[in-house]
Amino acid sequence: MFRRYSIQLILVVGGGLLTYVAYEELLNLYTLSVLMFMGVNIILSTSLNLVNGNMGEFSCGHAGFMCVGAYVSSILGVWLFTKDKVFGAPILDPEWALYAFPFIILAGGVAAALAGLLVAIPSYKTRGDYLAIITIAANYIVISAIENIGSIGGSRGFMGMKKVVNAMGDVVDLPWMPIWVFIFTIFCVWIIRRYVSSTFGKGVNAICQDEVAAEIMSVNTNKIKTVTFMLSSGLAGIGGGLFAYIIGYVNPGSFNILKSTEVLVMVYLGGMASLSGAVLSAVIFTIMLEALRPLQIIKWVVIPLLLIIVMQFRPEGIMGNKELSDIFPWMKRFYRFK
Repeated sequence: MFRRYSIQLILVVGGGLLTYVAYEELLNLYTLSVLMFMGVNIILSTSLNLVNGNMGEFSCGHAGFMCVGAYVSSILGVWLFTKDKVFGAPILDPEWALYAFPFIILAGGVAAALAGLLVAIPSYKTRGDYLAIITIAANYIVISAIENIGSIGGSRGFMGMKKVVNAMGDVVDLPWMPIWVFIFTIFCVWIIRRYVSSTFGKGVNAICQDEVAAEIMSVNTNKIKTVTFMLSSGLAGIGGGLFAYIIGYVNPGSFNILKSTEVLVMVYLGGMASLSGAVLSAVIFTIMLEALRPLQIIKWVVIPLLLIIVMQFRPEGIMGNKELSDIFPWMKRFYRFK
């Protein structure tokens, strides 16, 4: 019984421990913020790995979909539950913010998934470097569009999300943002794992191996590409929504090509098509960013240099295309995964 439900028990204990240390303020705000950003990075890394690793495409504009999710979730929350100069009085009682928050984040994910069609449809006849250019263009399209919408702040950015977070705390006095980040991180990793292992997910791997052969074997490659790109973009939107509420402020400049590059670094550092590697690299990369923060701009010399070293001596990344259970077979005894 313990072996069958060990992962669930570990997650419950981990979530309870995180809630306790955050509520009792055993961790300072900086450390807690790093942990939350670590969760967001796990969502971004694993979602992009679904496209670049499992499907073998080359997407370079993941931050654009993160931006869509961040803005849609932020605007919905502020419009529904806070008094704002732009939207006026709240539509709903702020006490409902706690119960509506997961739906607000999911709404940002749905919007980002729809934006993912900007990349999914061109991918039918485009691969490799050409698709990478399209994804970069999609990233700039999203940023430029938001920068020119003055009603939501334009290039100045948008704020007010902290009021929504405070409203949740007024209903039940708990550190809700760490809790929601933990829940959505587990949810996104679980969704990706279930998707890749499904029959539909096998078609994703078939496209990676040989798209022409997959089509000959009656795999509907266009449908699989559409679903996979939309799923990947939607999960990035969820990460963007959480990112916005953690900071309490969102700006189009936060989702430029540099942010997309960060996600790419995490994917290739962890190993292509390895979910464990994507999670591990997100943790390592977040810690690395904070450790090198005193170097300021120089850190963007050190981090690419470290990536070059990794690619030179271990081009397949930390995990390659393996999972932790492949390296440590004893771990398979503690969970079932079909």
